[in-house]
Amino acid sequence: MQLKKLSLYLGCIILLLTLGKCKKGEEPGSSSKDSSLSFTVDEIYNGSLNYSVTGKPVVKVNFTQPIIPATISTGTKLSSSSGSVVLLSTSLSADNKTLTISPQNELPSFETFTLAITADIKPINGGRLVNPVNITFSSGINNTDKFPRISDNELLTLVQKQTFKYFYDFGHPVSGLARERNTSGNTVTSGGSGFGIMALVTGVHRNFISRAEGLQRMQKIVGFLKTAERFHGAYPHWMDGNTGAALPFSAKDNGGDLVETSFLMQGLITARQYFSGADAAETALRNDITALYNAVEWDWYRKDNGDVLYWHWSPDHNWEVNLPLRGWNEGLITYVLGAGSPTYDIPKSVYDNGWARNGSMKNGNTYYGVQLPLGPPNGGPLFFSHYSFLGINPKGLTDAYANYETQTLAHTLINYNYCVANPKGYAGYGADCWGLTASDIPNGYTASSP
Repeated sequence: MQLKKLSLYLGCIILLLTLGKCKKGEEPGSSSKDSSLSFTVDEIYNGSLNYSVTGKPVVKVNFTQPIIPATISTGTKLSSSSGSVVLLSTSLSADNKTLTISPQNELPSFETFTLAITADIKPINGGRLVNPVNITFSSGINNTDKFPRISDNELLTLVQKQTFKYFYDFGHPVSGLARERNTSGNTVTSGGSGFGIMALVTGVHRNFISRAEGLQRMQKIVGFLKTAERFHGAYPHWMDGNTGAALPFSAKDNGGDLVETSFLMQGLITARQYFSGADAAETALRNDITALYNAVEWDWYRKDNGDVLYWHWSPDHNWEVNLPLRGWNEGLITYVLGAGSPTYDIPKSVYDNGWARNGSMKNGNTYYGVQLPLGPPNGGPLFFSHYSFLGINPKGLTDAYANYETQTLAHTLINYNYCVANPKGYAGYGADCWGLTASDIPNGYTASSP
């Protein structure tokens, strides 16, 4: 009997010692448990950490163990590719195991964001989060209305007006020429100025400015071009808008650029035809433009009378860039203006053998259900059609190689159909977002194409 009492007494002592080792709030026999997580983005888990999103994506994170609410703010962070932090809204389920995360405001379109769910999130029972994640969002088009809706005609007018304003309001104050981009300072572009001159003509025609204002700007531009640096009549791609001196476009491209000169000349010729008044001012403008066009030595850019035109020549580097201008691309206008020159014309053999490559610029294959007469697979960037056909009407235009109305239509349809098909799954591509061409991109510039 005494032995049984002693055993019971010792058992109670051992139990009390065991209970004394438990932390405050712990049940006897409890231990810390790690938590893992799984998640969905807008109710989808695609098997990866990369998601295309719009607006305010909703991320639901499911934990295998309940988490401490106070650790959520330090354990979740949404940041853009530039490093800016995006404010989040979060909510936690009653059992502390499902966390819902969403940005407080809609994400801007076409940016990349990273949602970090870190090990700073702690389970209630003292364990750790064993699989923290970084989820990448690529934001696409946000289709909610940002402005009041307007008619198609009003939209086209607005596009014309804003395009005009870039060239007119932001034109260089000394030369009147177009800056390469809005960060270019005094660097102006010859080819872009040709486009700007066409926009100026449109601005006068649409009564965005008066004819007198348009004429005044043209007089400034042409007066500057008469004294700007030229190379056998051709202008450089870039010039100093104050002095007219050539600026290097690349290491060995600091002389004449025949293609950019062509874009400039087609704009000047458009203005020459528009300002057709018999008064002394408009007559003088036309004469000055004709003199600039007639001074371009198209035939000299054949490089020793070869059967192809060359894109560049530099007094410092001669023909070292060594880029013959062969089709199909944006350079058709160069051969047309060269063939039409009354002073330095090129023979038909240069067009046939150089530009058309004796027919090798033909394509004839079908892409996305459309047969392409000329050019690279899928047509290339749309500026192949844009630039030359600003000055040339492709409707009804044919030669031995193509019907150019068919070419421009096919090029456009292939570009559209590619974006609708979107074989590479780019965010935003589709029936309402297409038209791949040259443009600035984040941290650079590229010529986009199918």
